[in-house]
Amino acid sequence: MSLSLKIPVHFRPALVDALKDYSGGKFLADLNSGVTVGIVAIPLAIGFAIASGVTPLAGLVTAIVAGLLISVLGGSRYQIGGPTGAFVPILAGVVATYGVDNLLLCTFMAGVMLVLMGMAGLGKVIKFIPYPVTMGFTSGIAVIIFAGEIKDFLQLPIKILEPEFLAKMQQYAEHLAELNWTALGIGLLTVAIMLYWPTRWQRRVPGSMVALVVASLAVKLLHLSTFTIGDKWNLQGALSFHLPHFHPNDISLLMGPAMTIAMLGAIESLLSAVVADGLTNDRHDSNQELMAQGIANICSPFFGGIAATGAIARTGTNIRCGAVSPVSGIVHAFTLLAILLVAAPLANAIPLCALAGILLVVSFKMGEWHEFARLRRIPRSDALVFVTVFLLTVLMNLTWGVGVGVVLAALLFIKRVSEISEITPLDATHPASGARPVWADDSWPDGVYLFRVQGAFFFGSADMLETSFRRAGAQLRIMVLLCEDVFTIDASGLNAIESLNERLRQHKRHLILCKVTGQPLEAIQQSGFLDVLGADNLTTTIDDALQRARQLLGQTDAIAVK
Repeated sequence: MSLSLKIPVHFRPALVDALKDYSGGKFLADLNSGVTVGIVAIPLAIGFAIASGVTPLAGLVTAIVAGLLISVLGGSRYQIGGPTGAFVPILAGVVATYGVDNLLLCTFMAGVMLVLMGMAGLGKVIKFIPYPVTMGFTSGIAVIIFAGEIKDFLQLPIKILEPEFLAKMQQYAEHLAELNWTALGIGLLTVAIMLYWPTRWQRRVPGSMVALVVASLAVKLLHLSTFTIGDKWNLQGALSFHLPHFHPNDISLLMGPAMTIAMLGAIESLLSAVVADGLTNDRHDSNQELMAQGIANICSPFFGGIAATGAIARTGTNIRCGAVSPVSGIVHAFTLLAILLVAAPLANAIPLCALAGILLVVSFKMGEWHEFARLRRIPRSDALVFVTVFLLTVLMNLTWGVGVGVVLAALLFIKRVSEISEITPLDATHPASGARPVWADDSWPDGVYLFRVQGAFFFGSADMLETSFRRAGAQLRIMVLLCEDVFTIDASGLNAIESLNERLRQHKRHLILCKVTGQPLEAIQQSGFLDVLGADNLTTTIDDALQRARQLLGQTDAIAVK
């Protein structure tokens, strides 16, 4: 006897198909885009790492290790992976509460969850996260990142920055008079370069790198007084494998943050892949992408890296620079590795206010600010979800924002589906009475009531059966449910029908189902309810239902329905 594990999805990276017709010309295109994206990734990897409460080296290591694995194993030809701004609030919270070692454990756990999601085929499901939820937490994250960078942008003398947004704003107000005007000037110079750097030059020389070089040279040559990366960390280092230190009891404590990281990583990576598909007319494999993201997050902590996911901005840059395959992402990772091994000491001269300026611009561009202008034009329910997710993300944390947002969106969806699902008696004069159908003649048997069931028959609409039963009253002897317009049924809907059948039989009454097809028919057969109902009480036409009703009533003279 052999035991086998059946995986519902296949493991086939996009790189496999991309290499089938690969050529030298394509490699040159990937080489150009990969090097460019690697340069673009430097300030972002360093900045997001610092904002997350870890060292700049951890950010570069993440971009190298996770970025390489995502490109090699992912389901998109163009995805660029690495640390992103979306993770900043949750990673900073884990570091502040549990420490860096437990952040590495949390990242590993999130990676395992992502692999399981991909293996279970949940990639397509995650893509259905409601738009107001994703836009709400994206804008909320942008505000959190923006708020977190004000300290370094102004070089305020705050030793420990409060994690809560309002408390953080109060700290800034209390220390605003102590701002460093030199840091502010360098930060504003960085912002100006990023905003006004010519677009036509962006592909060859990224504005973020120009801003960093100009700011670093200004501080060095003019001997300006402002903090640099080298004042707090030593960026020079190399990739090294090591086991994080943690206590097994920490696993249960980190389950919540790990799930948040996994869900956030899944959502952002698939959003990035969808954006890439739109720019290239390609089609990614969402489940393969989730498994690759999971493997990347499993491996990253063993090199000192943090959580990673698909980066929308870097992926878009990769495409605009001419990438044709995942090889560009591989080149991006090796470009970062070369910079780490050769030019890392130069990065120690980067002013923290310049990095903060870059992240301020990134966070501003990240926010979906135009959605606020559309609030009056979209359905109120969607506007409520968007604003709720945004406020909870900013004022509490990302877990609350996403969690409450998804629940609200689900409840609103249930309400909308329930509104288009109904059970109506087919009666000409008194629709609520459940009397004879409009097309029946005087020979229609007394006590036989016909109801049309429409829409999705699920837990949100199952109570309508009980309402219909009560409306029919004591004269009901046989209840016929016309189900030709039912396109789906869930366990609650099935249970409601089973309960109705049981109640009818207790009073020596009967239930007939008519024109049940598709998923509802399959569900009824698989559940075993058909055996309880009786095959004769499942009919394909109204004529057959009427004939069966006459048999149950003890009548033998079948009369055709007009």
